[in-house]
Amino acid sequence: MEQPSGPMSRDLPSSFEGNRDFYEENRWQKLGRRLKEEPLIPIGCAATCWALWGATKSIRRGNSYKAQQMFRMRLYAQAFTIVAMVAGSFYHNSDRILRKEYDDLKKEQKAQEKRSAWIKELEARDKEETDWREKMAKVTEVREQEAKARRAKEEERIREGGPIARAVKKIKEGVE
Repeated sequence: MEQPSGPMSRDLPSSFEGNRDFYEENRWQKLGRRLKEEPLIPIGCAATCWALWGATKSIRRGNSYKAQQMFRMRLYAQAFTIVAMVAGSFYHNSDRILRKEYDDLKKEQKAQEKRSAWIKELEARDKEETDWREKMAKVTEVREQEAKARRAKEEERIREGGPIARAVKKIKEGVE
């Protein structure tokens, strides 16, 4: 039996399932969430910047011993940041996979909604066109019936003859 795919297919639920804010967030909300998820990375970046600033300050003052210490601190801070990034990547990988699956499902759902709306629009247009054609067929039929009635009247008049034909007929009868 094939296992269903999607956010609900995992055996153990994620801590983010059912949290709509996790999936529908803007950039600032995402930045805040990421800072809360992995607080060691910004701490490592800040430590690296502090070490560089301290090294620059020591070089300007001419204190090479302190500058050397700050460069070593920078190296340790960068290593700490990289380790924090790798560890956070492994720790949050399952939630990122879940997020990607949710985004894919959301895109598919939006595409399906768009397709359904387009089909409804086409059906409405088709119905309008069908109604219009039926109306035009009725109008054409009525016009044809009116034209037949006029032709029948004309033929009747021709058979009976107009006023001149009647006068001529009376004259012929009177002559005979």
